[in-house]
Amino acid sequence: EEVLQQGIHGPLETKPDERRKFLGTLRERIILALKKSQVAEATIYPQVEKEMKKNPQVNLLLNGNMDYSVLSKYVKLAAKHNIEHKIVTNKEHDTEVGLLLAMDEAIDKEDIYITKKEISQPEPPKSKGIFAKLFKR
Repeated sequence: EEVLQQGIHGPLETKPDERRKFLGTLRERIILALKKSQVAEATIYPQVEKEMKKNPQVNLLLNGNMDYSVLSKYVKLAAKHNIEHKIVTNKEHDTEVGLLLAMDEAIDKEDIYITKKEISQPEPPKSKGIFAKLFKR
């Protein structure tokens, strides 16, 4: 009976409501989450790039119900850091989540939502050598 039901409706899925909300993954696997309004901002969140550098095996999940022009800056960022990305579209359910960085296994991070954009620190100017110090303009 169970095999027949799975044949008709597809395989049983754990926590389907949670998976709909979190772009097909589970809450326990998420490192970082941005809402749609945050993803739509003109600049990227530095925290996203920081986590990509820290966790090169992370997966980037993007909400496919958003316009690609808004998502493209994060797709390019993922490509730059060789991070796999997936655009997840669910026609039946729209979630407020716009972007997730998730692992393949559970990590159970308590605070996943980024509430404030970090100000990225500019690189300190590199020293131009002894002559630049001696002959300032």
